Amino acid sequence: MKLGAIEAGGTKFVCAVSDGDFNVEDRTQFPTTTPDETMAQVFAYFDQHPVDAIGIGSFGPVSLNEDAADFGFITNTPKLAWKNYDFLGAMKTHFDIPFYFTTDVNVAAYGEYQAGAGRGKQNILYWTVGTGVGASYIQDGKFLQGFSHPEMGHILLRHDPRDHDFEGVCPYHGDCFEGLAAGPAIEKRFGKKGFELDPSDEFWEIEANYIAQACVNATLILRPDVIIFGGGVMKQEQLFPQIQASFVKQLADYVDTPEISNYIVHVELGDDAGITGALMLAKKALK
Repeated sequence: MKLGAIEAGGTKFVCAVSDGDFNVEDRTQFPTTTPDETMAQVFAYFDQHPVDAIGIGSFGPVSLNEDAADFGFITNTPKLAWKNYDFLGAMKTHFDIPFYFTTDVNVAAYGEYQAGAGRGKQNILYWTVGTGVGASYIQDGKFLQGFSHPEMGHILLRHDPRDHDFEGVCPYHGDCFEGLAAGPAIEKRFGKKGFELDPSDEFWEIEANYIAQACVNATLILRPDVIIFGGGVMKQEQLFPQIQASFVKQLADYVDTPEISNYIVHVELGDDAGITGALMLAKKALK
């Protein structure tokens, strides 16, 4: 058995092949440019590395309603070249194999659920805070989904008083969670990327406040067993104690949660979470 994975991000695509036990045998990545250029590289890779099924996690929004005419499309994305692109249809036209199609954050969440920080838990919430902000909720092994996937990266938050003049960078909502806390929002404030900021900079308290607000909202709505964070911004390890302290203060003992150090945690699989989850979902597609 050979399994394939595609982690299609807004910045780069990662493709990988594994055996049936998810041992990665080959892996490559290339920039996300236009659909024609990028998909030509995807097709060439899996032509060279044939597989029995492929799990796909794509940047979005994407259509996940299997009854909809646009199922498998990237829909209203800010990456205009990819707007209304039939991602799954293009793959099916080129390869006659089973596919599992979902969001990039869903595949990372599934990897963590099965083999990372969510292992052994029934209900997990996974957030990614990086170039954008997205979330996935897995309840009893199934992704939370209504007519489509959640877009929890765009919930509205209250401005930190120390940040009241910042208008946010989201092209749709301005100062939503993504608009205030994603990597481009940090770069807009300071003219440099988050990893270039001093870990002791006061801004990280502001960032922690926004992330903690999102955790409070999610806790009150979903009551997950654990909240797991991935993404480039979350590689700032000093954030976690700040988020945890801010969360406890904001929640104000209204509801009980698991012990805070085990409740708001970092990914265990790191940058491999998405590929791991996509491979696992490819195997699920075979069944």
